[in-house]
Amino acid sequence: MCDKNSNFAAQKSSHLFFMFDNIDKILAETTERLSDLSFMEEKRLLHEYSDSTLIPSSNALEEIVELSRSVFFPGFYGNTLIDSASGGPVKSIDAALKELYQLLSAQIAAGLYVEERPKLGEECKTAIRAKGEQIAAEVIRQLPDIRALLITDVEAAFKGDPAAVTYGEVVTCYPAIRALSIYRLAHVLHQLEVPLIPRMLTEIAHSETGIDIHPGAQIGSHFTIDHGTGVVIGATTIIGNNVKLYQGVTLGAKSFPLGKDGTPIKGILRHPILKDNVIVYSNATILGRVTIGEGAVIGGNLWITDDVPAGAVLTLEIKK
Repeated sequence: MCDKNSNFAAQKSSHLFFMFDNIDKILAETTERLSDLSFMEEKRLLHEYSDSTLIPSSNALEEIVELSRSVFFPGFYGNTLIDSASGGPVKSIDAALKELYQLLSAQIAAGLYVEERPKLGEECKTAIRAKGEQIAAEVIRQLPDIRALLITDVEAAFKGDPAAVTYGEVVTCYPAIRALSIYRLAHVLHQLEVPLIPRMLTEIAHSETGIDIHPGAQIGSHFTIDHGTGVVIGATTIIGNNVKLYQGVTLGAKSFPLGKDGTPIKGILRHPILKDNVIVYSNATILGRVTIGEGAVIGGNLWITDDVPAGAVLTLEIKK
């Protein structure tokens, strides 16, 4: 049964019926417009490929994250069960590493392919796959060192938070450890000059935890972020040992020079350096290539664009 507004609704939607009558034409015209890729090609916004294994996969990268965590923290993630009756952790870690190597090889090759195919052409596939395998092997070799750093991060989080009851709680619940477990893997890939994949990994961490760490940032041992949400750490940031950040901290860049084409000049060291034992409280913003000296304390809600001497304590003064 129609209500009193049915005539109005019919009139309002009459143009939709016209569209549906012409849907074949609409589809044809839209297809033609979307198929004009000249501008996309010019800006390299089009990735041409003929082999689905050479396109980065978000699902595969999420598997890499889970497998890596299962190796870093056996028993807490994945299927690396601590069960002496079934061969203990060695057997399960071995299986995880084999799967991780295969996934890493394929995804590294995909990242390389996106970057190098326009320069080398289709004939580079075999060489790129081989390079992906070599880099994946090197990443696997460095996993124990990555875990050693992560353990210091867990210790820092546990000792720095009176609410933490066990190390297991820190490993499974603290967003900083979840983000750092991805960042430290992505940083190794970045150092090995793998394109695209490191950023995709850290964006998984960003989406999962609200912590945005560029894989190019250099972060020392015993690093922790309390609460974590809203933290941003830029690409050329250098962080020493035993540094603690609170939620909402930004280690960013000031305005930067532009090239003749109007785009930012790349490769400039534009983010802060935090020396050992620095503490930065919530919502503080530190911008530019400034140095925060060893042992300095930056209070909450401060805006810092100049060097801070070692041992300084900066707080927001409210004038009455």
